[in-house]
Amino acid sequence: MMQTAVALGWWGVPLAIFAGAIRVSTPFLFVSLGEVVTEKSGRINLGLEGVLVMGAMSGYATSYLTGSPWLGVFAAGLVGAALGMLHASVCALPKVNDIAVGIALMLLGTGLAFYLGKPFVAPKAPNLPAIALGGWSAIPQVRAALSINALFFIGLLAAPALKWMLANTGLGLMIRMVGDNAEAARAMGYDVDRVRLLATAFGGFMAGIGGSFLSLYYPGSWNEGLSSGQGITAVALVIFARWNPWTCLFASLLFGGAGALGPALQSVGITEGYYLFNAAPYILTLLIMIITCAPHRTLAGAPGELSITK
Repeated sequence: MMQTAVALGWWGVPLAIFAGAIRVSTPFLFVSLGEVVTEKSGRINLGLEGVLVMGAMSGYATSYLTGSPWLGVFAAGLVGAALGMLHASVCALPKVNDIAVGIALMLLGTGLAFYLGKPFVAPKAPNLPAIALGGWSAIPQVRAALSINALFFIGLLAAPALKWMLANTGLGLMIRMVGDNAEAARAMGYDVDRVRLLATAFGGFMAGIGGSFLSLYYPGSWNEGLSSGQGITAVALVIFARWNPWTCLFASLLFGGAGALGPALQSVGITEGYYLFNAAPYILTLLIMIITCAPHRTLAGAPGELSITK
């Protein structure tokens, strides 16, 4: 997007932020939507960073070996689901802490991805295609900015679908009941551990897909420095969104826009404080938490069985 801003002047900055927000927000969106379902069941997964990185590696490896990036996305989701099930299975044991298991899963996932992914650092795998929405414009930079990956649109549809499912279906009621009061759910005949296992597996599946976006579209390669904390930041995003899938969409775009701010300003010659602008998403996270932090609001809407509420 650097050429975009140079060619269009200052008008290129909002265009670059728009395009960057969509790209950067996509992993946040998938990870946070999956984590909403996981936490609604009363389980928190802090190992999503490891799941994200493992999904990126497995997706890239599968795309390289099969020649199909969409098979890579599916494989990344399956690997993420497997890690999610591992997390849920261990957490279901007596006197096991969700937070500690999540940290262990983060280390396991990243270490395993780095070890298994070494043969795939140099090879070039087929990347996911983009949908061109800028054909109406004669400006090449606008067409490039409106070239959007299909995974973003899938996430765009998933957010309201998940919100509707949690609020209006028997499945959603079961997940929320298990997350709010496990004893009441057991009295109703629900298998609490199984519900949490499936919800955490779904969260891992979505995080794996988010990881595949990183390696198969943006930045579009596999290396050990691919993720820079998107997984753990997405957990904070879920709390900021008050466990609402629809709000997660807008929060992800906000975080994505903050992440695109630095490159957009650099493209028009503003280089002072460049590293500060690159830290904008993390500064934004802290500011949001400080602004919204109040005894009666901090955990408003949190499932009653969630570890952070006890």
